[in-house]
Amino acid sequence: MAAGTPIIELKDVSRRFGSVTALQDISFTAHAGEVHCLLGDNGAGKSTLIKTLSGVHPPSEGVMEVDGAPMLFSSPRDALDKGIATVFQDLSMIPLMSISRNFFLGREMLKGVFPFRRIDTRQADAVVSEELAKIGITVRDPQQAVGTLSGGERQCVAIARAVYHGARVLILDEPTSALGVHQASIVLRYIAQAKARGLAVIFITHNIHHAYPVGDRFTLLNRGRSLGSFRKDEISEEEVLDMMAGRRDLKYLQAELDMVAGRRSGEQAAL
Repeated sequence: MAAGTPIIELKDVSRRFGSVTALQDISFTAHAGEVHCLLGDNGAGKSTLIKTLSGVHPPSEGVMEVDGAPMLFSSPRDALDKGIATVFQDLSMIPLMSISRNFFLGREMLKGVFPFRRIDTRQADAVVSEELAKIGITVRDPQQAVGTLSGGERQCVAIARAVYHGARVLILDEPTSALGVHQASIVLRYIAQAKARGLAVIFITHNIHHAYPVGDRFTLLNRGRSLGSFRKDEISEEEVLDMMAGRRDLKYLQAELDMVAGRRSGEQAAL
């Protein structure tokens, strides 16, 4: 792979479902050692783009390249084989199953000789403890149920699992949407660590306050179309907010609240 060649590149990709156009002429790149934030409100087309990148939906038009070569995935397994891993919001974890079993789910470490092969629990626990320690998470026992972890810790376990199993590209679907401030900071810290380790991270979110501190590049979607891709030095957080229309909506909301407050003050004065 030539220096500077993106791991993933979409060129004028569109995706249609019958007469509905979910994505229209989207161009997008993911480079090693870079966090590319994909921003947009509900219905912007983020989910469709995730599924196109991860092999769920093939493009209706346009070209997808991996390491500079045209690629057409027939399934998410094809994408995984190329090192493209997606961590969805539901995390694909079984709450009552141990951290170790969730970490190796479907890829268990085995020992013994067939037909007496069995899961190597001790080795799996050692790997899980080591991998989580790298990101600052200490677990009392890798055999404890993964449901006993905080939301931020579970997110980090899911990300660490993808990295351990060979991901070169991490597609993170709203990883901080349901987390508190402290838990979100844990996840954002790990995203920064993943970038430092040379991974390409695609961070899908509608929260610019979470995206901007860790992002290197920003692509904004609106109703299936791209509003543009920008490097961090090309656009400010305030400009991103304006383009997402959030600031405009908040101004309208504030004007309405001021109007209501003024009306109440007038009514109280009349009394």
